[in-house]
Amino acid sequence: MSSIRIRKGAALKAHKGPVNALKIDQTGDYLLSGGADKTVRLWNLNEARPVRAFAGHGWDILDLDIAPGSAAFTSCGGDKAVFLWDVSSAHIVRRFTGHHQRINTVAFNADASVIASGSYDATVRLWDVKSNSRAPIQVLSEGKDSVTTVKIVEHLILTGSVDGKIRTYDVRNGAMTEDVVGQPITSVHLSGDRNCILASSLDSTVRLFDVENGELLNSYKGHRNEQYRLTSCLDSTDAHVISGSEDGKLYVWDLVDANAVLADDAHKGAVMAVAAHPKGACILSSGADGIVQMWTTEYP
Repeated sequence: MSSIRIRKGAALKAHKGPVNALKIDQTGDYLLSGGADKTVRLWNLNEARPVRAFAGHGWDILDLDIAPGSAAFTSCGGDKAVFLWDVSSAHIVRRFTGHHQRINTVAFNADASVIASGSYDATVRLWDVKSNSRAPIQVLSEGKDSVTTVKIVEHLILTGSVDGKIRTYDVRNGAMTEDVVGQPITSVHLSGDRNCILASSLDSTVRLFDVENGELLNSYKGHRNEQYRLTSCLDSTDAHVISGSEDGKLYVWDLVDANAVLADDAHKGAVMAVAAHPKGACILSSGADGIVQMWTTEYP
């Protein structure tokens, strides 16, 4: 079993109501949080202090992504629009509209020229950030139910849906492959080495799949996830699986033996989102209690 040590650190009073989304920038210095209170907040992680609030959404915020270089970010939620923000001015640069229902998830590509958005309307839409066109570049409509999560990694677009399938689109040749989980998917995360997909679903299970052939490599259980769109991720070493739980606990499992190395009280109410520091300094969790909890990590 892993000998990672995890301790509860600073608690950030982040939002009024649930904190649905967390995103750490590439440097590991800053955090964005998005809440049901319709605001996005920027935090200095090193000093555990707020820097700025971004107001403009009319509905709850469900997801965020930060552009490489951290000069811009994108957000989405109940507004049915994708928001593109300039960080320094705190202004909304653009709104991309076209989805028919709430937008659950957003993601930039590597150079932030494209934003992918996934919606309750069962579609994924790709938006050209640099074009003046209001129409999406492409609409991916293979999903049969709400698209809960989308990621762009190099030439691949990964999506997870309530229909129980992970879909991988290869933009080089237009091919699409499906991996059947068989349970409503709440979160999809790609490992740092690009070899594995981590997927959370509403049967209180996190699963690890091989990207190449879709083989189920491992499963992680003990937490409760039957109702909410909880997220999971891998830590910076790809050696630990991290997930929240609807009973207020944070779970960390050893990737290989699937034993829980942490199952600690984190929040009052569900633990909605988790994030891992890119340099391994900490883990973050956010809850229905409006708190972002920092967890310090030490590796042997």
